[in-house]
Amino acid sequence: MNKHLLAGLLLSVGTIAMAQDHAAKYAETITPSDLKKHLTIIASDSLEGRDTGSPGQKKAVEYVVKYFKEYGMQPIAVGADGQKTFLQKYELYKRSWGEVYLAAQGKRYELGQDFFVNGLINVPEEITVPVVFAGYGIADDRYSDYESLDVKGKAVVVYDGEPQDKQGKYILTGTTEKSKWGSNIGWQNKVKIARSNGATQVFIVTEKTGEDAEKEIRQRAVMARRFGAPTLKPVEESADALSAFVISADIAANLLNTSTKKLASSKKSITKSGKSTLRSLSGSVSLKAERLSETIDTENVAAFLEGTDKKEEVLVISAHIDHIGISPNGEINNGADDDGSGTVSLLELAQAFGKAKAEGNGPRRSILFLNVTGEEKGLFGSEYYSENPILPLKNTIANLNIDMIGRVDAAHENDPKYVYLIGSDKLSSELHAISEEANKKYINYDLDYTFNDPSDPNRFYYRSDHYNFAKNNVPVIFYFTGVHEDYHRPGDDVEKIMFDKQAPIVKLVFHTAWELVNRESRIVVDSNKK
Repeated sequence: MNKHLLAGLLLSVGTIAMAQDHAAKYAETITPSDLKKHLTIIASDSLEGRDTGSPGQKKAVEYVVKYFKEYGMQPIAVGADGQKTFLQKYELYKRSWGEVYLAAQGKRYELGQDFFVNGLINVPEEITVPVVFAGYGIADDRYSDYESLDVKGKAVVVYDGEPQDKQGKYILTGTTEKSKWGSNIGWQNKVKIARSNGATQVFIVTEKTGEDAEKEIRQRAVMARRFGAPTLKPVEESADALSAFVISADIAANLLNTSTKKLASSKKSITKSGKSTLRSLSGSVSLKAERLSETIDTENVAAFLEGTDKKEEVLVISAHIDHIGISPNGEINNGADDDGSGTVSLLELAQAFGKAKAEGNGPRRSILFLNVTGEEKGLFGSEYYSENPILPLKNTIANLNIDMIGRVDAAHENDPKYVYLIGSDKLSSELHAISEEANKKYINYDLDYTFNDPSDPNRFYYRSDHYNFAKNNVPVIFYFTGVHEDYHRPGDDVEKIMFDKQAPIVKLVFHTAWELVNRESRIVVDSNKK
């Protein structure tokens, strides 16, 4: 063999071996004790569950920025003053109910306790309006409650559903099949006809009573909170949106200045006669239905480590720094695993790569350590980054995302040396191969691909921040150890985190990242799996 070729081969092998030695050396800086040190602060009660935009979330941001600076990371976002900053600020927009009540005959009824609202209505100041009874609130060729009834400028009280005859058949259809007035959206038809006749508000008397009625009110209160969740873009609510107050027979009787017995007799009269036989029931109601607009200021943390000869290309390593905050009963959800475990993993990875660079062994490609917020609200921080990337997505070689790696799930109670990998083969066969090789060479954990199956009902591939990169054709790996009994509960605390189990997973991320940023060629995007 040519001696020059042999020398070149030996040099190349030596360089590769040295690079591997460097990787192993810096991976050893990732320790259970350091992970615990950081998580003890990130998941402490003083941060009050790190709800998106809360003071606790911002304390967590201050903490990680302090250590990113210490580990040699650089700010790369641009602030409003034009200066470089670690913070990529953005806003979330929230619409919710404010004060909502009904008052009549000296009694006051509260939203979520005594009644609920279908649709949206905005009455920012209390008003008082006359109320009339309009039977079932139907106007049809075969049956009408609005003949000779003046509802202009008034609120109407109507029964839910539609009338039946003595044989139990619906009057409008003549069969046991409901018409459009008794369907799931029948209330919308009743609101439309009431408004067309000049009514200002509609009160629908629910057919449910007792515990069933109370259960529905509680369920609708939960739904209202869900629909009041923040959005990444402002939501404009239509002033003409259909809406109705859903009330009990007791409240309806009070609004109409009558008794529930007399109110019920009108329903019996309709059943008996087969036509609308309205009694002259009327009263008045004072009401307020306030819709509030709120802006939530929050921020992603972007900590940058510049590469050497391939610095224009970047690897993003991400985790969400926020959690769900304080429960309605006052309990703090510390989110030690979700995603305190990912947050502190990023700090350890930054320390390892920062040390490598300080000693002259920095990565060829750049690395962006990205702590996103708004994950629990709808992956908003990563969505904002993907729509406003600090570094071009076309230059982003991959995203390694860490979310919940500090515990074990029921399927692995007796074998904690595992990690679920999701997405590694979806876009790049090379990424998957690099991950497998890193695990085989350095970690030897069980790489569980259960949740990578496209038919998996949990659909975890779509449920964490990596997806906002994947949908932009950036290869991803999602590191995850499964859901446990403390998921989104106050029991997700530091003392339950298995740091000895977590540290090797963080090392797996490190070795995978090391290969991605130091290899000669950028990994290919050659797959399109769902």
